[in-house]
Amino acid sequence: MSQQDRSRPLGSVTALSAAYDTALLDLDGVVYAGGQAIIHAVESLTTARDGGMHLAYVTNNALRTPAAVAAHLTELGVPAEPSDVITSAQAVARLVADQLPAGARVLAIGGEGLRVALEERGLVPVDSADDDPVAVAQGYGGPDFPWSRFAEAAYAINRGLPWFASNTDLTIPSARGIAPGNGAAVQVVRIATGAEPQVAGKPLPPMHRETVLRTGAERPLVVGDRLDTDIEGAFNGRVDSLLVLTGVTDAAQLVAAVPEHRPTYVDRDLRGLLTGQPEVTVEDGTARCGGWTASVRGQELVLEGEGDALDAIDGLRALCGAAWTDGGTEACVLDAGKAVARLGL
Repeated sequence: MSQQDRSRPLGSVTALSAAYDTALLDLDGVVYAGGQAIIHAVESLTTARDGGMHLAYVTNNALRTPAAVAAHLTELGVPAEPSDVITSAQAVARLVADQLPAGARVLAIGGEGLRVALEERGLVPVDSADDDPVAVAQGYGGPDFPWSRFAEAAYAINRGLPWFASNTDLTIPSARGIAPGNGAAVQVVRIATGAEPQVAGKPLPPMHRETVLRTGAERPLVVGDRLDTDIEGAFNGRVDSLLVLTGVTDAAQLVAAVPEHRPTYVDRDLRGLLTGQPEVTVEDGTARCGGWTASVRGQELVLEGEGDALDAIDGLRALCGAAWTDGGTEACVLDAGKAVARLGL
C-alpha cells in the first residue's frame, strides 16, 4: 500500500510469507500473551520459516534481554537466536550512546533488558541519582517494579539530566487482560518533572533504524496487534504491515483508524502469513470483499452478506474499505456499532 493509498486493505495473490523476505513480528499480543503462545502462532511461524521467510521479533517491551526472549520463544516451539530479537531497550541504548561518550554513567530505570542493552553500547548503568549519572534511561520494569524507582528518576531529571524512554505504550497484554505498560510509568515521571523524554521505540524512527540495522531486511512485513505502535511504525518506515486481531486492537478501532494507523493487510491471527489476501474493491463508496458488502447510509455503516461460507474477517475488510474511503485523511466518524457487532469479532 502506498503512503497515499490508505482507502482499503490490499489483496495479495501470493502468500505473504513468499511475498516478503522478513517478518518483523511484534511479540506481546501477536506471538504470545502472558508468556503463553497465542493460538496458531507456533505452527504458523514454523511453516513460514520452513518456507524460507526470515523471522525477526521486534518488541517495545524492554524488560527482558534478547537472549531471554529467544529462550522463551524456543521453549514455546519457535526456535530463535538472540540475534533474531530486537528490543526497544537496544534502540534506546543506541539513542543514548549517540549523544554521550563511551563509559558515561546512565541511571537505568527498568529491568535487565535495559541494563544489558546499555552495557552493549559501552555505557555504565547505575541505580541512584546520587551515583553521578549524566542521563536517565527508562524502560518497562515489570508488574512488580517498585515505586521508588520512579522517584529516583524524578530526582535525577529535576537536576537537569536528559531523559530517554524505551517506548511509551500505555498498555501491555497479559494472560489476565490488558495491563499498564511503560507509557503509564513514563507518565508518572512526566507528572513529577514536567520533562519530556526522547523516545526510541515503535512507532518512532530509532526503532525502525535499529531493526533494519540488525536484520538487513530488504522486503520486510511488519506484523503487529497495535495501531499506534506496530502499524504507525510501519507507516513511518514506509513498509507494509499485517494487523492481527489477537492483541490490543479490536474491530471497531480498526474501522475508525486514521490513515497512519491503517494496515496493508488484516487477518485473525498469524495464519494470515501463510495465505494470500482477498481483494477489497471500492466503487462509489461501496466496498466488497468475499461475500460481504459495506456501504454508508446516512451516518451509519451498513454491512450486508450473501452466501453460505461468509468469513467474518472478509466482512471486516469490507467495512474498513467503506470507512477508510469515507474518512479520507481523517478518522471515520460513522456509526459502525451494529455492523461490527454482526461480525462477532
